[in-house]
Amino acid sequence: MSHASYELKAETRERVGKGSSRELRRNGLIPAVIYGDKKAPLSIALSTKEVTQRIHAGGFMTTVATIDVNGEKISVLPKDYQLDPVRDFTMHVDFLRVSASSRVTVQVPVHFVNEEKSPGIKMGGMLNIVRHDVELHCPANDIPEFLTVDLDGLKIGDSIHISHIKLPKNTTPVIADRDFTVATIVGTAAAKEEEAEGEASAE
Repeated sequence: MSHASYELKAETRERVGKGSSRELRRNGLIPAVIYGDKKAPLSIALSTKEVTQRIHAGGFMTTVATIDVNGEKISVLPKDYQLDPVRDFTMHVDFLRVSASSRVTVQVPVHFVNEEKSPGIKMGGMLNIVRHDVELHCPANDIPEFLTVDLDGLKIGDSIHISHIKLPKNTTPVIADRDFTVATIVGTAAAKEEEAEGEASAE
């Protein structure tokens, strides 16, 4: 179900700092850091093009990758990345070292299916998504690409809680103290009111 793992070639960075980052970017590389696993953080440089392609392909934050640093293969999970707001290319990536036994925390997107089988939506209700993704603790080698919510049979006023979603084995929500709401089916009048309230508070 998850995206296939992939490998990126990297070189270590001797110099770290603003000037060297600019020089890297001129040469089509981006600075990145691999940290975690009780080892010293490793500063590396990666191909901007390859990383940007991976981000655009989807599933970047939920796919374990292998980074080949001068011949040493390190399993990592992207933890964070920065995009240049103007030119939409990757500026920097943080990777976390993982092993098969590592547990990681990831934001997993929620997909909704069978909207056409929901009586509430058929009657003009709306799907009100409270959480577009859910933060989960899961094994690094078994991260779900997305969670599926089945809307079959849901009526106006029904709520979908995390307990209704089938989570993969060994996977638990980060919010463990309550059965939180992922989405609700709202009537259009309620939806309009909520929208009006949202607009009023947004001003």
